[in-house]
Amino acid sequence: MVSISTTTRHEATTDTVVIGIDVGGTKTNATILDASGTFLVDSMIETPSCVLDGPAAAIGAIAEVIRLVLAATGVSAAAVHAIGLDTPGPASATGVICVRGGTNFPDRAWWGFDFRTAVEQSLQLPVIYNNDGNAAALYAHGRLFGDEAAQRSSVSAIVGTGLGGGVIESGNVVRGASGMAGELGHVHVPLDGLLGEGQPPPRCNCGFFGDAESIASLSGIENNLLPYWLTRYPGHPLAAVSSRREAAKQVRGLGEAGDEMALKIFEQQAMAIGRLFTIAANFTDPDAYLVGGGVIEAAPHFREWFMATVREHTSLRAEQIEVARFALVPDLDMAGARGSAMAAFEWLRR
Repeated sequence: MVSISTTTRHEATTDTVVIGIDVGGTKTNATILDASGTFLVDSMIETPSCVLDGPAAAIGAIAEVIRLVLAATGVSAAAVHAIGLDTPGPASATGVICVRGGTNFPDRAWWGFDFRTAVEQSLQLPVIYNNDGNAAALYAHGRLFGDEAAQRSSVSAIVGTGLGGGVIESGNVVRGASGMAGELGHVHVPLDGLLGEGQPPPRCNCGFFGDAESIASLSGIENNLLPYWLTRYPGHPLAAVSSRREAAKQVRGLGEAGDEMALKIFEQQAMAIGRLFTIAANFTDPDAYLVGGGVIEAAPHFREWFMATVREHTSLRAEQIEVARFALVPDLDMAGARGSAMAAFEWLRR
């Protein structure tokens, strides 16, 4: 596994670099990694992703962000030997978008579209693909374990619009036969003792009831948690917000401020992640459990409370408690692009 530096600088030190690209629902961002394991940018270099405008527009956005990151670092295009690419799932291990599309790829032009190959043909460079959860998990794993990364394992849960995730074993992403391993958001978690009185089983956008994403995600707040808890707090200010998505986005700020209803919502999310990690403990027994997403970008007191609640609801055996680590996914906005770059350099070294 690539050993990465914890510092960044703005000039290339070798003639060989890779570019990591993270394609999101609204933005595409990029980074550059050199052969010494140093990222050459330490801030977001991004452009609108244009994914809602279809594949051609999204590939054009990738070309544009590459131009921007090369200009920012002064690196020559000739020095780029590979591209690491990540996108939201679901997608195959080779970068083919799910035949039913996805939250960020609703247009039918995306359904079953071979994104990786299209980008490779456009750029005329090798393209190594991961989904965004796997890419962020790979970066977090490398940062946490450093030179020991290839001997360690981890599970990451990343809370966003959905619940992304990644499973790393011996420093490598576990992809599965079709590339959809590590879709932790769609693992069913026990609901007994998690739901409030009269709270209906939460439904995920994928159609499942009671999976982790139906609770621990922005969509889970919007579709399931907030509607229920507003019935318990009928005079709450969020009841007057006309847009349910906007109301859901405001829950975190209220939680940071100590709002009782918001804390009930985030307690349920932390419980769900703890139960998800309990399943992981009995399935992969990882060295580390990592949490990323908006909840860790919050104020320190809220972040610490949330992580403590996750740990409280992760049931580990005594032997596991002695060795397991709980940690945060660092540099979250840049984690996907950085993990993608790491995967590309690892491919070059093989």
